[in-house]
Amino acid sequence: MLDKVKSLKSAIVSRTQTNKSGKEQFIVALDIGTEFVKALVARIEGDQLIIIGVGRQHQGLTDMQAGAIADIAGVVRNCDAALNAAEQQAGVTVRTAVIGIAGELVKGTTTTVRVRRKNPSKQLDIDETEQIIKLVQERAMSRAKQQLAFELGGKDVEIRLVNSALVRIDIDGYPVTNPVGFQGKEVVVQLYTAFAPLIHIGALERTAQELDLDLVAVAAEPFAVARSVIGNDPNATMNAILMDVGGGTTDIAVLHDGGVQGTKMFGIGGRAFTRSVERELSVPFTQAEEYKLALGTSRLPASKTTAVKHALDKTLDVWTSGIELALGEFTALEHLPHQVLLCGGGSSLDMLMDQLEQSAWHRELPFTRKPVIKHIQPDEVIGVMDRTGNVNDHTFITAMGLLRVGCDTLQMQDSTYKSGSVKERIDRMLQI
Repeated sequence: MLDKVKSLKSAIVSRTQTNKSGKEQFIVALDIGTEFVKALVARIEGDQLIIIGVGRQHQGLTDMQAGAIADIAGVVRNCDAALNAAEQQAGVTVRTAVIGIAGELVKGTTTTVRVRRKNPSKQLDIDETEQIIKLVQERAMSRAKQQLAFELGGKDVEIRLVNSALVRIDIDGYPVTNPVGFQGKEVVVQLYTAFAPLIHIGALERTAQELDLDLVAVAAEPFAVARSVIGNDPNATMNAILMDVGGGTTDIAVLHDGGVQGTKMFGIGGRAFTRSVERELSVPFTQAEEYKLALGTSRLPASKTTAVKHALDKTLDVWTSGIELALGEFTALEHLPHQVLLCGGGSSLDMLMDQLEQSAWHRELPFTRKPVIKHIQPDEVIGVMDRTGNVNDHTFITAMGLLRVGCDTLQMQDSTYKSGSVKERIDRMLQI
């Protein structure tokens, strides 16, 4: 055991030898999932990210619980293995990192606040805009704490804001992209905010510390997925439902006119399907996973096929009900987007995709037409390019989105933005 600890410390110390061969800037994204840790090393070229290193390491059964870290030491070992593989391929060592956070207790929603101004003839300035945005964030935090306390039976939980994004600003009913200079009586601000329990954030920060990484951002993973498909276009009008089906949770984000309307998470992912096979067939978890993955191939004995399908059907019905409940909470939208985009390893299950495409799960929800179901592909992620050839399917989308969030944060911290435009100052208000 002591030798393993020494080996781990030696690997971590080696990571402090950062690249000094020029002005190139690098960042690493850690997608710490229930089933796998994925590490992507990228070179930043302006607004573009070029992936030059990929690492992937399987997690132990007790390392994660419902998307949150349960064993810091075990997760550190897995992250270190994934990071080493990514850095060896990239040929550089990287300390600047962004890490994703998921789990049922991560709360993301869009809060709307109406502010009546005392002097409607006075032009809005940046200071008043900052005060309004701060008011929205405080109100959103209060609501998130109340929701968590209700779900945990009245227990008071300390939370922290992890992501914030401006959805919409209206002045006297007129939508504006930059409120400064406008006059008006009523300002309506819609702001997306994501909060997470301090205990979960602390575990991620400790993991980064043990790996000797400089953590520039912790991002709610559904928000990161949204960033992967929206890009930097301020006029983006994309409407879609994003579903990240991981090993422990399913994370949902709803985009409306290019803005994140809210995010929902519930604790059913790929492992829940494996557990159902484990119980139904009375086999070890590893064998149940093999049966699940082999379904529909010649590797699964015909005698097992019916039993495996029966076990998966039970969990599939519960998972679909979770989707319906989560989407049913988006009551602020008159209609839900018909485009449903999936990512994450859990969405690789063919039965899951068939359920969304063929069942009537959507009929009680406010869709104007039957949803179109598809996976997000790496080449559809805006502003992120893969040079390794290893980022080849939908299981890497969350990590790619984390790179986008990390790049956003670094740009806001850059000295060239310190005295930038009003838009840049508003963006900096929302950086955590």
